[in-house]
Amino acid sequence: MTYDIDAIRAQFPALAAGIAHFDGPGGSQTPRPVIQAITDALSLPLSNRGHRVAGERNAETIVTGSRRAMADLLAADPAGIVFGRSATQLAYDFSRVLARTWSPGDEVVVTRLDHDSNIRPWIQAAARAGIAVRWADFDPVTGELTPDDIAAVLSERTRLVAVTAASNLIGTRPRIAEISRLAHEAGALTYVDGVHYTAHSLVDVAQLGADFFTCSPYKFLGPHHGVLAARPELLETLYPDKLLPSTNTVPERFELGTLPYEFLAGTRAAVDFLAGFDTDAEGTRRERLAAGFAALEEHEEALRARMDKELSTLDGVRVHSNAADRTPTLLLTFDGRSTTDAYAFLADRGVHAPSGSFYAIEASRKLGLGDTGGLRVGLAPYTHAGDVDRLVEGLADFLRS
Repeated sequence: MTYDIDAIRAQFPALAAGIAHFDGPGGSQTPRPVIQAITDALSLPLSNRGHRVAGERNAETIVTGSRRAMADLLAADPAGIVFGRSATQLAYDFSRVLARTWSPGDEVVVTRLDHDSNIRPWIQAAARAGIAVRWADFDPVTGELTPDDIAAVLSERTRLVAVTAASNLIGTRPRIAEISRLAHEAGALTYVDGVHYTAHSLVDVAQLGADFFTCSPYKFLGPHHGVLAARPELLETLYPDKLLPSTNTVPERFELGTLPYEFLAGTRAAVDFLAGFDTDAEGTRRERLAAGFAALEEHEEALRARMDKELSTLDGVRVHSNAADRTPTLLLTFDGRSTTDAYAFLADRGVHAPSGSFYAIEASRKLGLGDTGGLRVGLAPYTHAGDVDRLVEGLADFLRS
């Protein structure tokens, strides 16, 4: 297994600015192959999808190629890959569609660990449908959301469990496969927010038991849009509002209007870039992705351990990311000091670690941080040891200032 961090970093033009990026959970920087794929898509003839002229064929090739790439990344069926403007938009679209299948007396489950995009759409859809919302809490000390926490709010009337595969605020990775099993035993579907998870862990939607799984390519080196994976046979049972002449074929029936072809081309390139992280890997794209994510996790875990160790030597730093299984994302607060001030102090020194609740408003409140949140430090594939050293040195200077 070989993870060549210098070779990987050389593919990111943005790093030439000299900034140490810890803002990956909010969106990653973009490598040259993705930039080139977007440029190529816009440079070649491009039309509505078809098979007769070059522009039509190019569009068709981009869409089908991107579906296959995302299917390989998520171990899903290409016929169940739905493209949308964002994960938030997809959650709203599917909450409206699924709400049509609910009846008075039904219930949906949401968690306080989630990003608001996997909470508010379901609360609002439930209100319109006249059904109840039940909340699953997490432990603010350990950061853990357990299957027992979900089981405590399940009933025979539960129709959907909306849960994150990884917290974008504190990194917690709940045991989604067990949660899905419990939900299915209760007769409910699972809608899994995998936006933060997909940037750090190899996804297998069937192994996770996710009926719906969403992610955002711009979190894993691609362009800005959203992707949903579901079983095609499940999608066949759902009927969204759509234009009369638009196709009723799955998955296209859920994709409203013309797709952003250039972004889909960039997404395919991002998946191929991830598949090259282990330079020794061979085999199918899925096999190379598995090897690449194993190399990435080893790299990120080593840096996270280094960061944890160095932060523990600083007085007045409180770490809120404590789950046993978590991504390399830390939420920090400082005794008697503002995290907004810390963000500004670091930014002036070329270290980007933003402060906020990052739309995980319920989680921030549960942690006792109100709507303010904390300083979020997230690793990305291009993070190296020197970045971690700059972060820790900057925080030490801030605490002394």
